[in-house]
Amino acid sequence: MSDEISKQEEFVLRTLEERNIRFVRLWFTDVLGFLKSVAIAPAELDNAFAEGIGFDGSAIEGFARESESDMLAKPDAATFTVLPWRTQSPGAGRMFCDITMPDGTPSSADPRNVLKKVLRKAADMGYTCYTHPEMEFFLFKNAPEAGVVPIPVDSGGYFDQTPSAVGHDFRRQAITMLEAMGVSVEFSHHEGAPGQQEIDLRYADALSTADNIMTFRHVVKEVALDQGFHASFMPKPFTDHPGSGMHTHFSLFKGEANAFYDEKGDLGLSDVGRSFIAGILKHAREFTAITNQWVNSYKRLSGGGEAPAFVTWGHNDRSSLVRVPSYKPKKENSTRVEVRSPDSACNPYLAFAVIIAAGLEGVEKKYKLENSAVPEKLPTSLDEAISAMESSTLVRDALGADVFEYVLRNKKAEWAEYRRQVSAYELDRYLPVL
Repeated sequence: MSDEISKQEEFVLRTLEERNIRFVRLWFTDVLGFLKSVAIAPAELDNAFAEGIGFDGSAIEGFARESESDMLAKPDAATFTVLPWRTQSPGAGRMFCDITMPDGTPSSADPRNVLKKVLRKAADMGYTCYTHPEMEFFLFKNAPEAGVVPIPVDSGGYFDQTPSAVGHDFRRQAITMLEAMGVSVEFSHHEGAPGQQEIDLRYADALSTADNIMTFRHVVKEVALDQGFHASFMPKPFTDHPGSGMHTHFSLFKGEANAFYDEKGDLGLSDVGRSFIAGILKHAREFTAITNQWVNSYKRLSGGGEAPAFVTWGHNDRSSLVRVPSYKPKKENSTRVEVRSPDSACNPYLAFAVIIAAGLEGVEKKYKLENSAVPEKLPTSLDEAISAMESSTLVRDALGADVFEYVLRNKKAEWAEYRRQVSAYELDRYLPVL
């Protein structure tokens, strides 16, 4: 154990005692990106750091078959924080976990490990990857109920200062809680659809950002429940309003230098930055089943507005798949690329893994960034996305065989279930006339 890790663990143990924390929640995600949690007493934490906490991996989506179900959750002391909504003594804290096999080897099915593997490749190439996500979601007055239309908390639009205090009061409380947990927020505002909110997280290394997104989604739902609302990250709940994206900005740094920046380059973009974009464009159709993993995701991608439908890149065009922002021209650290296809209901660990892997391949193989006269379309359905992913060597290598095969099986089952449903559209359209 390194001295740094040892000091972090000592800090956690000392904080538990000083803050009278009697419950420690260990968090991790399944392959689909759902948050899992187990609570332990502080007395068990020493052992958890040393050996991990055992659990049945076969009970978690995509983790293991019954014949190999024993797994360990090992808390990462660097992710410790006190839960701000458990303020009464005794308090509660949380840490993210890495999942290992009984012999200590990282589990190939752990999404956090999948991302770490891709980031190790970036490090071997001399790069640190930073990300900055724009999180969109809806606030509804009513809880989900079969056959009941969701009611937005307001009728506001983009950047509106709504007369109702709901939106900004909600965002203020959510941001206060996020920052109490060490998740820095850059800004927040009302988005384009009724009840739609956006909160942008400050840039951080890709692993920390993925952890922060999982924290963000949990905190948003907690605050919504506390205020009597329901928060949803569903990609497109309304036919006639924009969906919720997770536009994510990426940059590669070599030490303190932004590898995407070239003062003399077009748009201030270096050859490395251009090749990174070219890699993303080359593999975009293949990884869309990961960045947009639900049947409903394709209602957003094919629904017009600013959601990308084609494999294109640009500067000012917000319907491009990849955009080169220029909020601060000639400022080296701000040079980045924005990938606009992911939605806020993806598994952030896997989504970042495939996007970064595609970009790194572009850098490694020095792909040339060109404008296609006839751009390819992104998949228009989950079925089409599954077919594109199935033959992708890059996505298989980035995810590992176990996660790759599980995602394919799960998504094929989701598509088959969706296809057999008779929708409200069919009933409304055909019952009266046929």
